[in-house]
Amino acid sequence: MEVLWGDAHFVVIQKPAGLPVQADKTGDPSVLDVIAAQWHSEGSAQLPGLPHRLDRPVTGALLLTRTAEALAAINMLFARHAVRKTYWAIVSGTPAASGVWKHRLVHDHRTHKAYSARPEQEATDAELNFECLAQGDRYALLKLEPKGGAFHQLRAQCAAAGHPIKGDVKYGARRGEADRSIALHARSLEFMHPFSGVRQFIEAPAPATSLWNAFLGKAGLTPTAAP
Repeated sequence: MEVLWGDAHFVVIQKPAGLPVQADKTGDPSVLDVIAAQWHSEGSAQLPGLPHRLDRPVTGALLLTRTAEALAAINMLFARHAVRKTYWAIVSGTPAASGVWKHRLVHDHRTHKAYSARPEQEATDAELNFECLAQGDRYALLKLEPKGGAFHQLRAQCAAAGHPIKGDVKYGARRGEADRSIALHARSLEFMHPFSGVRQFIEAPAPATSLWNAFLGKAGLTPTAAP
C-alpha cells in the first residue's frame, strides 16, 4: 500500500477504493490487516492506530499512528478540530460556485445510513464548505471541507443538497460504478505535528481514471498519471 508520508509517529497512506479500513462482517482484508502485516514483515511489533476513518468506497489520504502516544496526541487534535481535511467529489447537477451546506443529520444504525433530521428529532449539526472547481454537462467537481465528523457526513450532505456523489447509490446516485467505488476522494490532511511542532500538509493524488483526469484538466489541475 502506497505511503504518502511518514515518520516515527505517523503514517499517511493512499487508501484504495473497495478496501475497508478495519475488519467488518464481510471478513474481507482491511487496511489495518494489510499495514499490520507489512509492519510485522519489517520487524516491527507495533500495531497501527486508527484516529479517523474513510468509508470503504472512498479513496485518499488516511492517517495511521505508530505508537499509543501518537494516537492519543492526534485524537486530541481531531477532538479540537485542529486537523484540516479536504476532499474532492464528483457530484451530479450544477452546484453554486461556492457556499456552506448546513444540515442536522441522524445516523440510522439499522440501514447504516445518515439522513436529514425532522425538526423534532435529536440530531448532529453538520456543516460543509464547498467550492465548485469545474462544471461539466452532468457532473461537477467540488472541493469539500467538513466541519466536524458526523457519520457519512459528506455523502449525506451532498445528497441532501441535491447533488449526490457519482456512484453513491446509497445516497441517491442513479447508477453505481463497476468497482463499487464512489467519486469521493480524501485529497489532503493538514495538522501541526504534536511532537515536532512542524505543520504537516499531505496530499493524495486522485484516482487515475479518465473521468477524474478530465475534471482535473477542466479545473486547471494536474491529472494523475497512471501507475
